Amino acid sequence: MFRITTAILTCLALPALADEDIADQYPDSVLYEKPVEVIPDVWSAIGATAPPTYENTGHNNNLSFIVTGDGVIVVNAGANYKLAEALHTEIKAVTDQPVKLVINENGQGHAMLGNNYWISQGVEVLAHVDAAHEFEEYAGQLFEGMKRYAQENWEGTEPMGPTRTFEEKEVITMGGKTIEVLYSGLAHSPGDIQVWLPEDGLMIAGDMAFHNRIPPIFEDTCTSCWIETWETVFAPIGATYVIPGHGYPTNMAQVEEHTIGYLKHLRGEVGKLLEDGGTLDEAYYVDQSPFAHHDTFEELATKNAGQVYAEMEFE
Repeated sequence: MFRITTAILTCLALPALADEDIADQYPDSVLYEKPVEVIPDVWSAIGATAPPTYENTGHNNNLSFIVTGDGVIVVNAGANYKLAEALHTEIKAVTDQPVKLVINENGQGHAMLGNNYWISQGVEVLAHVDAAHEFEEYAGQLFEGMKRYAQENWEGTEPMGPTRTFEEKEVITMGGKTIEVLYSGLAHSPGDIQVWLPEDGLMIAGDMAFHNRIPPIFEDTCTSCWIETWETVFAPIGATYVIPGHGYPTNMAQVEEHTIGYLKHLRGEVGKLLEDGGTLDEAYYVDQSPFAHHDTFEELATKNAGQVYAEMEFE
């Protein structure tokens, strides 16, 4: 097929801890890191494995793009106008091909709040119908939250949803690439999608998959559904390379350990507590130590335990 590029080998060589104290990797840009070519013609600007902050401008997810030969497809609009604009600048340095489509991986702010930049460039924006509904409901809150951490970097941003939606699968043929935009089922948040390049064996997984950090578990996250979707739909696709929603590009074994391995461990610990008649207050202290070396553990572990307790209490 092809050899994985030097850039991605460098990423894979990094330690599992991508410490949140590491300084901005690209100080000349609002992007946290300069895009790297993961495989030929597929690039990703890897976000900080930390919560959104002023220092990372909200670039704490992966902003990817595919150079097809007849145009560029971007995955994730970015958390604000300035991030979208900065990513576009990087794309122009790589290719003269125009951006023809932006895909939002879900309805979260760092996937959609940069939409208005791309729409102002005349670019279509695609998302799952559930993600579009989610953003429509919470756009105001997401925008205000982004303004608080981004400070002056919010300027130019105007919350806009996608220009078109799909429900199950959309196949795009552009240049020399076939790109499948997939909705695999319930997972991390409403409308989570994946972008699959079957000829390359590469999956841009969105928030189906995390690496180097533990995932946040929201009130509307169904962890049992996430595991089922992974095992019955996502994993059987058989990706060789994975660009996760958060963390460095890697392979299926790594993202499974860091995502489903974590969910199964936490559910197992909470399940034991429930069997013993344990309370919500006790759930916050269940053992998550096997994942304590992952980024965002301090910020998320306790909250995640509470959410899983509330979910499993009525299963």
